[in-house]
Amino acid sequence: MTEVFAHCDGPCGVYDPASARIAAEAVVSMTKKLLDLKRPTDPENEQAILEYHNTLARYIAIKEQEAQKCKDELLILWTDYFKPTHLEVFPKLHETFWMAAKACSDCKVHVSMESAQTLMEKVKEIHELFWKSKNREVAWTLAS
Repeated sequence: MTEVFAHCDGPCGVYDPASARIAAEAVVSMTKKLLDLKRPTDPENEQAILEYHNTLARYIAIKEQEAQKCKDELLILWTDYFKPTHLEVFPKLHETFWMAAKACSDCKVHVSMESAQTLMEKVKEIHELFWKSKNREVAWTLAS
């Protein structure tokens, strides 16, 4: 019998924090849209009120989904890619990921540019830590 080792459930070896960054950027975008969304001023215009609530609900749903997607992507990196030996090089690894996951939750609880920017900062920290763990320099580039 041959013994095989893998660092995760599926030994694909493909990890990249880019998917977490893209999700975090979507959280920032939806937060901006929510903060800029103006409620109708005419209480008699039922169509405008309905459209407002529809748009509000859509923005909130997307913000929630993307914040959760970001958290999921970060947790995959934390639990599947990083190993105990990384703690020797990155002693704040657990705290960094924990605070990033907390930032995802904060973005779900609030509609705040401060929370969204904090999430982006945490994802950037993880981007830098991840690529440093691979001895590579990969520029932090935003899609938006």
